[in-house]
Amino acid sequence: MAATKKLASFRLPPLPTVGELIKLYNLRAEKQLSQNFLLDLRLTDKIVRQAGCLNNAHVCEVGPGPGGITRSILNAGAADLLVVEKDSRFIPGLKLLSEAAPGKLRIVHGDILTYRMDRGFPANISKPWDQDPPNLHVIGNLPFSVSTPLIIKWLENVANRTGPFAFGRTRLTLTFQKEVAERLTASTGSRQRSRLSIMAQYLCTVHNCFTIPGRAFVPKPEVDVGVVHFTPLVQPQIQQPFKLVEKVVRNVFQFRRKHCHKGVEKLFPEARRAELTQEVMQQADVDPILRPTELTIPHIRALADAYASLCRREPGLLSYEFREELRLKRLGAGYSPAADALEDASGCTAPC
Repeated sequence: MAATKKLASFRLPPLPTVGELIKLYNLRAEKQLSQNFLLDLRLTDKIVRQAGCLNNAHVCEVGPGPGGITRSILNAGAADLLVVEKDSRFIPGLKLLSEAAPGKLRIVHGDILTYRMDRGFPANISKPWDQDPPNLHVIGNLPFSVSTPLIIKWLENVANRTGPFAFGRTRLTLTFQKEVAERLTASTGSRQRSRLSIMAQYLCTVHNCFTIPGRAFVPKPEVDVGVVHFTPLVQPQIQQPFKLVEKVVRNVFQFRRKHCHKGVEKLFPEARRAELTQEVMQQADVDPILRPTELTIPHIRALADAYASLCRREPGLLSYEFREELRLKRLGAGYSPAADALEDASGCTAPC
């Protein structure tokens, strides 16, 4: 108990402020890397509080930059903080923080898009998937340029229980452009409802915590920033492979303002498009004139299940991409290898 109290009351010793470190090391936010510094420690503390209790926790911080959120995580009582920073200019300042918090801060100079987080923490912190989340948190003020591909990568990791989710239902607390944060948490029927809404919400409980005005950052971005918290669900709401679900959702939402059957059609080769679209819509029992934004996750689940059933019957469907067929047509090829595979699997020619 005494050790816990001591850990909870840990405070960093007096250090140069984040602003002073930026001046000391002559750091500038790189526009091409969409970097924006958050210097107000009240706001970094507020972000960290959204993660929950960090006493004795293991934490991975993504893109710590000059270390504002890093300080807040350490002051919140984290026992083990691993920071992954791609930009070498920030490493000296992070090493200064590491020296001020002996044994608590580890620095990885690398790219979070390729870093193997499942190797970054001890296996004994793992929790079974159907139990409470492990005492492991991922926190980050993400550069806008990587935020969407990174969350898609992590959502696939959730589905496959790999990466940070090899330890269990690891929680994420991340920043996004306000528009992206709104898409991640958008409800059925809202203008912000999108592919991202479905992909996040079928796998996680997603909470839009609060918005930080752009003027709080240096340099000031043109948009405000949303803080979003993710907790993986014990059971995903759609029981199909991630790639299959992503393909269905991507096709449905490519025509946001049209009826949903228009996107479903593009799952199938042109020669059999009408026939197979009708079969999927009927099997899923989804109204074909609903707009994509009106589709609930149960609707998407029914469409994914129906599409998966067709793919088991006719395996060539799964590799079909309508854009490739369109490209070949424009080149005058006049055929699609995926359509040929579909015909071979079904044992009939296109008109049958």
